Amino acid sequence: MNSEFIIAVHSLVLLAHKPDGMASSEEIAANVCTHPARVRKVLGFLRKNGYVTTREGSGGGYRLCIDPSDMTLADIYRTMAAGAITPNWCSGNPEMDCMVGSNMQEVMNSVFCGAEKQLESYFQGITIGQMLSRIKACQKT
Repeated sequence: MNSEFIIAVHSLVLLAHKPDGMASSEEIAANVCTHPARVRKVLGFLRKNGYVTTREGSGGGYRLCIDPSDMTLADIYRTMAAGAITPNWCSGNPEMDCMVGSNMQEVMNSVFCGAEKQLESYFQGITIGQMLSRIKACQKT
């Protein structure tokens, strides 16, 4: 899983928590515990994909433009991190004489493809609104 996905989910949950649904990149970055430039990069992807809008100038920032109960982690995963669990390298070589070495890449690719589908399926059942509810439940304990 990449950090952009984590920053995106954290930022969207924070915006859902804000009464007016708006916060500056500096405010979000302080809450996420990262640099505002990283937040702006991630929120730029989210803006391009229609999850947030921006308002320039004093009092500006990022605002949710989709209801948090309609935004799933699968949506955000596909936007920010699709393919993130697939390794960049796999052992073996299809040209090898060995049955194991020549087929390992194909088999591992199918394993990771299946894992990614299961992850997306799991994420499909969790909304940004539910994430906020879970956080509120943690605060009460």
